[in-house]
Amino acid sequence: MRVILLNPPRYFWPFLSEDDNYMLPQALPCLAAVLRDHNIDVKPIDCLPIKLGWKSLKKLIERKRPDVVGVCVSETMWSHEAIKACKMVKEIDPEIITVTGGAHFSNFAEESLKNHPIDFIVIGEGEYTLLELVKKLEKPNQNFKKINGIAYKKEGKIITTKPRPLIENLDELPIPAYDLMPMDKYGKTRYLYSPGGATIHHSRGCVFSCDFCLWWRQMSQRKIVNREVVCYPKWRTKSVERTIEEIELLHHKYKKRYLEFVDGTWNVNQKWNKSFADSLIERNLDLCWFAFMRADFILRDERAGIFKKIVDSGLSRVIIGVERAFDDELNMLGKRGYSVDTKKCFHLLRKKYPQGLRQATFMINLRNETEWSILEQLKYAKEIRADYPIFFSLTPVPGTSIWKKARKNGWIEVENFRQYDWITPVMSSEYLSRDEMSYWIFFLQNYFLGIRWLMNLNYLFSPGKYKRMWYKWRGNLSLKIMLDRYKKFFRQFIQKGCTKFIIERLVKPKWYDR
Repeated sequence: MRVILLNPPRYFWPFLSEDDNYMLPQALPCLAAVLRDHNIDVKPIDCLPIKLGWKSLKKLIERKRPDVVGVCVSETMWSHEAIKACKMVKEIDPEIITVTGGAHFSNFAEESLKNHPIDFIVIGEGEYTLLELVKKLEKPNQNFKKINGIAYKKEGKIITTKPRPLIENLDELPIPAYDLMPMDKYGKTRYLYSPGGATIHHSRGCVFSCDFCLWWRQMSQRKIVNREVVCYPKWRTKSVERTIEEIELLHHKYKKRYLEFVDGTWNVNQKWNKSFADSLIERNLDLCWFAFMRADFILRDERAGIFKKIVDSGLSRVIIGVERAFDDELNMLGKRGYSVDTKKCFHLLRKKYPQGLRQATFMINLRNETEWSILEQLKYAKEIRADYPIFFSLTPVPGTSIWKKARKNGWIEVENFRQYDWITPVMSSEYLSRDEMSYWIFFLQNYFLGIRWLMNLNYLFSPGKYKRMWYKWRGNLSLKIMLDRYKKFFRQFIQKGCTKFIIERLVKPKWYDR
């Protein structure tokens, strides 16, 4: 049985350079490692870092003639690329089995199977589900109903099997198959990750269940209650020893010095955090690493004397989901958090740990959003003095509580998932239209991107090496974005005689169609 695991060509984020966008996707090496351990011929193909366009990809699949193609795309905004890949595969050979997975397809399974040439969807955590499916496909007697955690079509009917229990002991999984990935192509940009970066994770899931977030749901504990599948938040972690083993492999064999933890919430377990920091300090690997963290957990670890050790172990960038300025707004998003903790946390990071980059993410476009409430988010971002605030448009991706509520109430104005990029508003608020919301997203993006920001030379003299490198990267990119905007502005002015604002969309790579 020959299996190809595919991350297909796609557009990239406008706020990052192309190479910055294309970091190691954890799904491919994790799935490939399990299949290989069971003697299955598997080849992961990540089209992005090797710049493999659609024409070249088609030729490659024609040459390889796999039995199964698994397309690994999690984000809703790129789901059409996965569908395009499945269509292409079926055009090459209708007998090739197409499989999709990830957060979008797990939570949009029935509609995806009905409307697109997808044979199977792996729901939730995928390693053992995909393994069992591939093994079953090798046999003549194929009773797929016994495989937990899949959805498929049979005689025009959509069948969804029982939820698969989560892997309780993540240490039982093999080391991700990094040797099958183009590791030399990841994290090679001059400033942001140089001399080499990669992603990694130590935990899966979350202890919370925010209404706008799909990631906790993807790794949630699914149970059948009154004949309905209900998701419960569940957080699991690898052991410190296993995590350090992976880090040392990335460091020594693949020369990766910048690691980006893609855990939804890195700092849940205080005991784990301390043990990890102690172990990494002991090894003296000279690493920079980043993580998504909760502000209240940072304050908790600081009070226990642990957070300083975490910083000393190489933490160079903290990304905190601030989301909103006021607690009642956080409650509207189903997020358990307190704005006072956020303020205390950013003050702590700025005063005691100035070498670290402080990144904050915000959500704009709540149902009751007004111009005043948007300006309050800007005011709050300035007040906490985040180095890198990012403002996203609240997007109702399938599977989230926001999606269900918005769909029920008819709030969704854009059905094309290509535009679910967290930049483009797909809903209006009660007080602002989508066009007005687009303007405010543009305004907030520009407020922290301009000559005034570039003239803040404090970053160049930061005690943190990564922060100095980040300023050079951000400054270089800012100049490119501003130049591109001016070109578009004058082109639009000449052609249309107007001065409408320019809001960035996802960018098409030059090699995309090749």
